[in-house]
Amino acid sequence: MGPFIIPFVSILQLFFFVSSIFEGADAQANGWFNAHATFYGADQSPFSLGGACGYDNTLHAGFGANTAALSGALFRDGEACGACYQLRCDYRADPKWCLRRASVTITATNFCPSNNNGGWCNPPNHHFDMSAPAFLRIARRGDEGIVPILYRRVPCKRRGGVRFTLKGQSSFNMVMISNVGGGGNVKAVWIRGSRTRTWLPMNRNWGVNWQSSMDLRNQRLSFKVTLVDGKTLVFLNVVPSTWKFGQTFASTRQFF
Repeated sequence: MGPFIIPFVSILQLFFFVSSIFEGADAQANGWFNAHATFYGADQSPFSLGGACGYDNTLHAGFGANTAALSGALFRDGEACGACYQLRCDYRADPKWCLRRASVTITATNFCPSNNNGGWCNPPNHHFDMSAPAFLRIARRGDEGIVPILYRRVPCKRRGGVRFTLKGQSSFNMVMISNVGGGGNVKAVWIRGSRTRTWLPMNRNWGVNWQSSMDLRNQRLSFKVTLVDGKTLVFLNVVPSTWKFGQTFASTRQFF
């Protein structure tokens, strides 16, 4: 009787099986959480998917095409807007459609409502409805269904400083805050005109749009911004007194 030979294919299968087990264990130990993902907007420009966060254009906002709509459990009434997440397809759970060891970092720019995508966005599910370019960074082309993923929060890396876009009319000021680095998502905002002595709190109108009812026209504007992680920066006189509604002003300061 000759020696028993283990087929090479079987050795490879065993290797990948054991590796996937350790990948899953390592993911859980390093702050990764389970979720699912789909993609949307395949027939739209990926830069137009600013949605419920109020970004006019995700490219101009500093995020590019790697964005996603979040289920309500993650979106939290807009508080998650601007936050960054690293996603990777769970190869162990779905080796057919997941790309092995591939990952992508996305910015939260939209809301995935309940009863959408077959109920995957219903509470308490954690779900990412991704832009098509982002989805295809981690999953194989040809699957238009649900894939299991692992995700974790990561710092946002932005080019340049925080940007302030002025909207509204007369005494109604609405400011869209974009290109926010670090934690990425804004918790509170204050505004101060050059002729006022105190910081005035702004209220979240929707998504990343913050409002106040003080007439601050023909004044230099300063902002104080606090992120969800507690970090605060002051942007003094970032907007000149000659500002007009519709203009965007980039600061020289950034969160890290």
